[in-house]
Amino acid sequence: RGDTAAMGKHFGNLARVRHVITYSLSPFEQQAFPNVVSHGIPNIGRRFASQVLKVVPPLAIGYLIYSWGMQEFERLKRKNPADYEHDQ
Repeated sequence: RGDTAAMGKHFGNLARVRHVITYSLSPFEQQAFPNVVSHGIPNIGRRFASQVLKVVPPLAIGYLIYSWGMQEFERLKRKNPADYEHDQ
C-alpha cells in the first residue's frame, strides 16, 4: 500500500515530483571567494564614490546645525555680567 511504503522513506523523498530538473555543483568545485581582490575591492570603491555626494552633504549640514545649536545653548545659558555690575 502507499502509506506503508512512505513510512520507510526520508523526508525529502516522500513525494514523487515530475518535470522538475535540479542542478547542483559540488562544494569541491566551487570557489569560496572568487575575484574578491580583483573585482570586489574596486566595486566597493566605485559604490562608495557614487554615494559620497548623496550622503556627506546632509550629514555635514546636520553636524553644523547641531554644533551651532550647542554653542548657542551654552552662550544663552550663561548670565550676563553687565547686569550685575552695580550690585552690592
